[in-house]
Amino acid sequence: MQSQTTFTLSFWVNATRAKNNQVSVYGRITVNGKRANISLKRKVVLSEWDSNKGRARGNKQESRLLNRYLDQVKNRIYEAHDELVKEKVFICAQSIKARFLGEDNEEYSLLTLVDYHNTQMSESLSYGTLKNYFTTQKYIKLFLAKKKIQDIYLSQLTFRFLVDFEKFLRSHVPEDHQKKMENNTVMKHIQRLRKMVTLAYKMEWIDKDPFIKFKPTYIKNEREFLREDELKSIIEKEFEIERLNLVKDLFIFSCYTGLSYIDVMKLNEDNIAIGIDGGRWLITNRQKTHNKVKVPLLSIAEELIEKYRGHIKTKKTKTLFPNISNQKLNSYLKEIADLCGINKNLTFHIARHTFATTITLSNGVPIETVSKLLGHAKIATTQIYARVIERKVSDDINKLRSKLNEKASLNQKQAN
Repeated sequence: MQSQTTFTLSFWVNATRAKNNQVSVYGRITVNGKRANISLKRKVVLSEWDSNKGRARGNKQESRLLNRYLDQVKNRIYEAHDELVKEKVFICAQSIKARFLGEDNEEYSLLTLVDYHNTQMSESLSYGTLKNYFTTQKYIKLFLAKKKIQDIYLSQLTFRFLVDFEKFLRSHVPEDHQKKMENNTVMKHIQRLRKMVTLAYKMEWIDKDPFIKFKPTYIKNEREFLREDELKSIIEKEFEIERLNLVKDLFIFSCYTGLSYIDVMKLNEDNIAIGIDGGRWLITNRQKTHNKVKVPLLSIAEELIEKYRGHIKTKKTKTLFPNISNQKLNSYLKEIADLCGINKNLTFHIARHTFATTITLSNGVPIETVSKLLGHAKIATTQIYARVIERKVSDDINKLRSKLNEKASLNQKQAN
């Protein structure tokens, strides 16, 4: 569906290119801030042009003929815009220009596609996801600049283009730090480009999908989480600094609910309801996927909610917990890790991983239940955590092996 557009038309002259005191007249179509200029193949004496009105001055025959022509152009351009609206097709400055000039077969470009996708999806994608698409857009522009081209038609997208883009991402060193992208980060940018190209294919902007032969290669990384003893060390640690205690409480709350940073920050009293078991549950929609999540409150999570009920900051925000930026929160978690002797890169997202592994799966909660608690659309996503706890399976089997060996040894002694 075409989102609401802002469409304007103006007429102007390029005074800097006056020749014999005459200048060329142009039409400028603007849609949502994007422009397209049209040469009208007409000239006017510079002194006889009214820049404010976009018209020729005076009643001379030349001025009257030019103004009449401008009226005709205006009517035709507005008709072109109305036709595109009725046809429910993609509307931009270039598409209106193409319809006016009778060049509707003009191809769409890659950057036009990216702009269209990011505009259309601005309401359906979360802020974090949309921000990632803007980052991918930035790298596409950098890649095109390196190839010394401003844009490329979608029909020119080839398997070679994708391979070259991947190579560019792997070798690119961002200006704000010296670390190159890891494999999975590169694949995420490729994946986002693929989704946009697939959109173009579905809308018949291109005849074939250049990604058909392209196979992404993800490296399966083991999700970092806290062991039971590490989590216990944070729970039992008391801090004299208030900000560290707040961050500690938020982190522990996430460890016992599985909610992400943004989902914890937006919680309010309306998210607490009585569940099917008569106990209190948290009911919310995940910001990232919009999937509904229902989490029965464990005692430690309930205690933390009660601790901040009536807090001066929660009264102002009407949330369950005082708000703090994700950047500051993760920075303070590094301090907490050092003070608790935890040699891991502690981030808030590790709390969600800890809930999936140490709190639930390791304690026998079925993976189907854990998947629902985490708000995963596919159980395959949850199975990543199941692989993580294979170490616990190994420990349990070793304990079982020891018990069986003890029994065998005892039976042998009794037999003798």
